[in-house]
Amino acid sequence: MKASGTVFKYGDNVDTDVIIPARYLNVSEPSELAAHCMEDIDKEFIHNVKKGDIIVANKNFGCGSSREHAPIAIKAAGVSCVIAETFARIFYRNAINIGLPIIECPEAAKEIEAGDQVEIDFDSGIIYDRTKGTQYQGQAFPEFMQKIIAAEGLIPYINSREP
Repeated sequence: MKASGTVFKYGDNVDTDVIIPARYLNVSEPSELAAHCMEDIDKEFIHNVKKGDIIVANKNFGCGSSREHAPIAIKAAGVSCVIAETFARIFYRNAINIGLPIIECPEAAKEIEAGDQVEIDFDSGIIYDRTKGTQYQGQAFPEFMQKIIAAEGLIPYINSREP
């Protein structure tokens, strides 16, 4: 599996309240959550993001509450992967559970810039910054996690398995 797109770059401690503001937590429709994704940190994000684009952030991405709304909003907005130096553990688990690929890679998180064209090979964990001609070794997904992501999340994966 691969992903490629244009980078949207954020800093440290991007919490779930700026990924999807609390005032929208009564919404459960992914497309409606996507319409408000990142609006409290980047008002132009939803107008500029295209299917396949990538979010890159520094430390502790997804900190804050344990709501699944945050990774759902990101995925529904069309983001194909989030790369960060580190993720909040509950966000990490929620992202995999809903089928949003995320990769920890400190070097890539520090060096990749907004607007760069990036490609990720999930099988190897290699992140290519096509704009700069650089390559980084991220943490590859274990096979079972790749199956969950390919199935679009844990529930569809479990439902697709033979009894």
